[in-house]
Amino acid sequence: MGLWIRAARRLAGAGLLCAAPVLVAAADAPKPVVADLVLTDARIYSAARPALADALAVRRGRLIYVGDGHTAQRFVGPKTIVRSVGGRLVVPGLVDSHIHPIDIVDLDVCDLASALRTLREIEAIVRGCVAKYHPRPGQWLRVHQWNPYGNLPDADRPSLRAALDRAAPDNPVELMGNDGHKGAYNSAALALARNAGGRQVGLSASTLSGEFSMYRKLVGVDARGEPNGEVNEDARTTMLGEMHYYDLEKTLAVAERITQRLNAAGITGVLDAAVSLDGLKVYDRLQSTGHLTVRVALAQYYDPGHVRKPNGEVDYDALVDRAVAVRARYADNPLVRADFVKLFADGVVEGNPFSVPPTLGNAALIEPYLQPIFAHDADGHATVVGYVDTGSEACTAARADPARYARPDEVAAFTRANGFHPGQCEVSNGRLQNDREVELEYVRRMHLAGFNVHIHAIGDRAVRTAIDAIEAARAADGVTTTRDGLAHVQLTRPEDVARMGRDHLFLAYTYSWATNRIDYDMTVIPFIQHVTGNSNASRHVPGSFYEEGSYPFRSSKDAGAVLVAGSDAPVDTRDPQPFVNMAVAVARRLPGDREAFNPRQAITIREVLDAYTINGARMLGRDEECGSLEAGKSADFVVLDRDILALADAGRVDEIAGTKVLETWFRGRAVYRAQHP
Repeated sequence: MGLWIRAARRLAGAGLLCAAPVLVAAADAPKPVVADLVLTDARIYSAARPALADALAVRRGRLIYVGDGHTAQRFVGPKTIVRSVGGRLVVPGLVDSHIHPIDIVDLDVCDLASALRTLREIEAIVRGCVAKYHPRPGQWLRVHQWNPYGNLPDADRPSLRAALDRAAPDNPVELMGNDGHKGAYNSAALALARNAGGRQVGLSASTLSGEFSMYRKLVGVDARGEPNGEVNEDARTTMLGEMHYYDLEKTLAVAERITQRLNAAGITGVLDAAVSLDGLKVYDRLQSTGHLTVRVALAQYYDPGHVRKPNGEVDYDALVDRAVAVRARYADNPLVRADFVKLFADGVVEGNPFSVPPTLGNAALIEPYLQPIFAHDADGHATVVGYVDTGSEACTAARADPARYARPDEVAAFTRANGFHPGQCEVSNGRLQNDREVELEYVRRMHLAGFNVHIHAIGDRAVRTAIDAIEAARAADGVTTTRDGLAHVQLTRPEDVARMGRDHLFLAYTYSWATNRIDYDMTVIPFIQHVTGNSNASRHVPGSFYEEGSYPFRSSKDAGAVLVAGSDAPVDTRDPQPFVNMAVAVARRLPGDREAFNPRQAITIREVLDAYTINGARMLGRDEECGSLEAGKSADFVVLDRDILALADAGRVDEIAGTKVLETWFRGRAVYRAQHP
């Protein structure tokens, strides 16, 4: 046998033959490579050139041909499986570039399912969970997927704390915000807060003015200055010691449900956007049991504020050493890589108009938060009836003597005289998660160690700081090819959009968040710019900062940034819902909604599909093996029940959201098939 023939057979055995039909030279007649699978009668979106094909052939887990159906017949042998998909649309396996996979499993726990609930409804559900799960007196009851918006109070339940006290007086209760940043607690839980010395002192008006003063902006209070149950970000650790986002043992027992849910959504690649050391056990379990049917990039999360030297300085060397050790652990793993690190630049921008005084967001802003004065309309929605002049003589005096307003009678007198709570005299720009110097140095150190950096950035000051950190790190090591990026980018300025483009940052947008909904809008927009009442026209003013600077899909892409797609599940929902995200990316509204949210920032269906495929693969550093349907790449593809390209072209965008996955293939193997296509 000639050397050329032997080499060709070795390539075929490795599944590496690519391009058009490859024929092996022989003395008699050319013999084509025989495929294991030939898919025909398809409409294939390749995310490459040419963009469309109607057949593909797979051998040993890899694509050996993508093109026309007539030529594909050359790869059919006696044992080849030939399948027609009846003209269905086939797309590359989807990549979710910002998700928390370990948290997407449905477990038998108390769960509010992310639904908008009044405090009366929350009380009833939590009371039912106490009856169902029978926690011992003093035992924690954790309630998952709490939606912090629209929690309308009433006379018997003026606050979250009051509602939870009524529901579970004998147990500390935690409502776990579905955004990962907010929590709500009853009196039994608040009493458990421990100070830096480990002594149980509780969260109260007194301790918020004393040993917990650093958390004052993260804790909602009532008219007397006492905690109203709302506790956000790391202030939650005063009661919990550490955050509990999932039940590790319960999740390990059903770990295969993670990849089942991902594959059912057409997802074959993910970035775990904040994996802990405990979380590694889940991926190891999936791999050892043969259930790891996605490629995984791990964004290791370490809080710089929690790793310090005895002198109080951040121990950057220890942080880098931990990250390097985990990266080395997966260095030779074909499916798992750990070459990203995660950093939070800030928290969230949403405030609570139903608190007294209204709670401000804590996302880092360039301009201070406004202080709206709220009432309720006839339908229970928050409505703005005025704004506090924080520069007034009354506010200047209130800020100069805050201790005076620890007394309820003084608070009541101030409110009667001025029409607003003295707490609304606060001037706040939110806060960075860490000091700016820490953010920049952490990114620099990780960059020098060869990591890609993935930064959560919500407010415009956080976005600017994150870009500053990445640019400084690239200048320090001279490397501009790292796959650095930002997640969310809810508010930003035009000059920073230009920088994101110039730096070709990967932007992981959760497209379904760019919508126009009154209950959500009223937690954000009145605190950012002036609103009168709560009408759509007042909330969404063309040309305003919020309208132009919130989720700038189109302008950031046009500037040169690389759009990818991240569901952030389980935020809002445990369902990664890629096709809902695609529909909103195109329409800037949810299906059925009348009003779009600045449609000038919409992108096309092909652009968002690329964000979910080839761009996501590039961000993960996997674009040589997946992300598009091309000969030589892994056979990762998805068969859909409808043609989302044709629907978008016909203006039927709402129908995209209802798309169902019929089949998902990973490395040439069907890992999901719909039971009732």
